[in-house]
Amino acid sequence: MKKSKLMMLNFMALSIVLGLVSKKMMNPFANLITEALHIPGGISTGFSIMFLVIAAEIIKFSCYDSYDGMADKCGILMGTVQGLVALALGRVGSMGILMPIGFMATGFAIDLVYRIAKRIDCSRRERMVIANSFAALMASVTANIIVFRLWGPVLMLYLCVSAVSGMMYGFLAASVALRVQPIFYQYSY
Repeated sequence: MKKSKLMMLNFMALSIVLGLVSKKMMNPFANLITEALHIPGGISTGFSIMFLVIAAEIIKFSCYDSYDGMADKCGILMGTVQGLVALALGRVGSMGILMPIGFMATGFAIDLVYRIAKRIDCSRRERMVIANSFAALMASVTANIIVFRLWGPVLMLYLCVSAVSGMMYGFLAASVALRVQPIFYQYSY
């Protein structure tokens, strides 16, 4: 196995773990806001998705594009593994055993945004903000379908908070990716 491919897989694994740990750390702070708004969540999810978006950005828009199409499916791959690891660790949350479906939906959303972003000309910041926001929105929609079954103004507030928090974390993700990506160019061969 090439050193660059091994580094890519290690970075994907690190992003999965950072996403899981950061969500657990961010939950108490996010609960202060969501309890005040009387919505089920959506804020800490965008923060945990940020690490998957950073990994997807670096993998999809760097020298790793030639690895057997793995770069085209890295979002769904990371989302699936993250969901299974969270399930194995007992971090099932309100969705219970169906929780990996939510993680897979976010991975699919990241891959979809990046597939479209490759066809149109947009900056790193734009595609990362859109990817993080859309993935957070997909996580909220999935949670609403499986568990919450909100409707009307409460659902709109829940989705808006999720999308806006995803956008803010997307801006943060873009600045982190700008600093991390030069490291990967050193190991591209």
